[in-house]
Amino acid sequence: MTKLVGVLALQGDFEAHAKMLRALGARAREVRVPDDLRDLDALIIPGGESTVMSLGIEREGLAEPLRELVRAGTPVLGTCAGMIMLDRDHLGLLDVIARRNAFGRQVRSFEADIDVKGVSGGPMHAVFIRAPWVAEHGPEVEILGSVEAHPVAIRQGHMLAVSFHPELSGDSRLHELLLAIDGSGE
Repeated sequence: MTKLVGVLALQGDFEAHAKMLRALGARAREVRVPDDLRDLDALIIPGGESTVMSLGIEREGLAEPLRELVRAGTPVLGTCAGMIMLDRDHLGLLDVIARRNAFGRQVRSFEADIDVKGVSGGPMHAVFIRAPWVAEHGPEVEILGSVEAHPVAIRQGHMLAVSFHPELSGDSRLHELLLAIDGSGE
């Protein structure tokens, strides 16, 4: 059966994620209101501007439905601002604190090749734009990859989060990993 993956479409490059999912044979649904979360097999919270995203989630009444979906075991991938949205201070789903703009403002954006544990095929080419890093994490959080000793790729059960934009480099391996996670976190 083809998986149905929701992509939070309040702000950010949600279309690039949807295109990548379709190329992998999944169906993509833009998520703007709580009803769009119905029957999803997985969810992506894309990059963008976390403050604008927070306001949109509040405006549309999405916070609690998003929490319920993820707490029920639906696999989720947060990229860049998506990592921030999943942290303790926002949706409270990942046991992390993400430091916003940790590598610097827009002019400090960069690209790097990083090894990501659990992703085969060599290093991932990662695009960092006003990227966060994990400043603090709990014991259930597995560090999958780091830049300059700062965690930038993590997993906690059925939740994945990265500080970079895999949809911009054209590397679909994180999306493939998301599609491989079943609802029990395996």
